[in-house]
Amino acid sequence: MRFATMHPADQLVAMMNRVYYGGMTTVSGGNLSIRDQEGNIWITPTSIDKGGLTRGDICCVHPDGTIEGPHKPSVELPFHSHIYRIRPDIGAILHAHPPALVGFSLARVSPELRLLPGMEALCGGVSVAAYEVPGSKKLGENIAAEFAKGFDTILMENHGLVIGKKDMTQAFTTFEAMEFLARTQAGALRLGSLRTLPESEGKALPAPEVLPLHTAPMGVKERALRREICELLRRAYGQKLVSAHFGEFSARVDEESFLITPYGMDRAEIQPEDLVLVRGGKCERGKTPDTHLRFHQALYERNPQANALFLSRPSSVMAYAVSDAAFDARTIPESYIMLRFPRRLPYGSLRRDPEGTAALLSLVTPVALIENDCVCTMGTSAFNAFDRMEVAEFSARSLLDCAAVGRAVQINDEQVKKIEEDFDLPVK
Repeated sequence: MRFATMHPADQLVAMMNRVYYGGMTTVSGGNLSIRDQEGNIWITPTSIDKGGLTRGDICCVHPDGTIEGPHKPSVELPFHSHIYRIRPDIGAILHAHPPALVGFSLARVSPELRLLPGMEALCGGVSVAAYEVPGSKKLGENIAAEFAKGFDTILMENHGLVIGKKDMTQAFTTFEAMEFLARTQAGALRLGSLRTLPESEGKALPAPEVLPLHTAPMGVKERALRREICELLRRAYGQKLVSAHFGEFSARVDEESFLITPYGMDRAEIQPEDLVLVRGGKCERGKTPDTHLRFHQALYERNPQANALFLSRPSSVMAYAVSDAAFDARTIPESYIMLRFPRRLPYGSLRRDPEGTAALLSLVTPVALIENDCVCTMGTSAFNAFDRMEVAEFSARSLLDCAAVGRAVQINDEQVKKIEEDFDLPVK
């Protein structure tokens, strides 16, 4: 079942599961609410395990103040109610305590939105609400005052984050993207530098323009590939390699066609039938392919060894992409074998020169960090492209952890040569 068609109580349970099991709140922290068309506020209960909610736990607060449900509603109900009163355009509110954003709230600093394209459009600007005791009338007034100014994303001093949007999908997408952004920025600052984009890059990237394709019945190979891509996307989501908001994946079906993720769809909800078949520059009728279609297409046209391409923004390796620090894969043998010689390319490479950028990827250079944009991994299979992205993120995470311990000692040239010989790796 698609999220948008679910009952409000089921939506709250499903989204709280993503918040809690995504490591973005504790069993006692955070609260979500939805205002339905009748003006009822559906809200998570207080003092109930956030990792074990059921639809029967959800409270319904009617416009006259009566409450349905076996538990008391969240102690933060006052600020939810206050926001709904002053902002009729808001239909869902999400409040939680994701670790990276809590760190920013302790420092009283808002994350830098212009690290990545489209973040300003997604978040709608970020404001800060002054600290007050949770559940207090004054806290509700402080938060509501920022929403009254037109902000949708509010960082709460020494507390966490609250987001109000048209629906819960939009609220969660913004929330998750903000936490990814905060982790990326924190990692980049550990590396010592931070680069930002010009103000013009704050807009959301548009969908590509395509011609419709008259498709033939699906063969067994295409059906299997659709299922594999979706399974890898779900695993990537669980590993925080992709977010609801971003993560492009494609894989070659045959010499003339490939499958690619759809534009603008929640990465955790994509099903096999949602993937878009591309053949000869035309796309499956009634579907819209992901943003960087031309780059995916150029890679398959130029490189017969490429059978899959993964574009994403995992926070640790993206810390290198938004800073001036060099990402060296000579950490452990697995990292060198999988990543080889990662390229660093300027922002805009994928859109301005997709053909030239695609020509730079090979089995010797299967990974590229696009400054302030994303990480690209090419694979000989869908699994291989996924594996490379996972290894890139784990390697970057290890390097960031190492920085707190001491200087990283890279594998030396002699050790690299021995790995190349023993594993029969292609050389430059």
